[in-house]
Amino acid sequence: MSIKPVITSTFGERLSDKIADFGGSWTFILSFLTFILFWILLNVIWFFNNGFDPYPFILLNLILSCIAALQAPVIMMSQNRQEDRDRQRSKNDYEINMKAEKEIKQLHKKFDIMMKQHNEILEMLKRDK
Repeated sequence: MSIKPVITSTFGERLSDKIADFGGSWTFILSFLTFILFWILLNVIWFFNNGFDPYPFILLNLILSCIAALQAPVIMMSQNRQEDRDRQRSKNDYEINMKAEKEIKQLHKKFDIMMKQHNEILEMLKRDK
């Protein structure tokens, strides 16, 4: 019974994993908040309501919607990959457990044989006394 390695991944799958990892990090959250604050400050304070994207920030809203629309499928792809890895890991664990159970049964049989032989020897020794 051989143990199979974890599933290999394509470039796109590795990329989606990295994007999902980054998208779920504090680095992303803080940098994204910084970007949004910079955008708002640039358009409201520095350009005095005459910025390239004045309030209510329609362009910013479009950018955020596009990012969300792209990020959702990437996260789903990464979750599917994680599911595949978990499924393969579970299958490997099952195979290892079955192999261990088989070996334990063999050891139990050997131990039973040894106990039987030991009891026979004890009986012979008792009779000889």
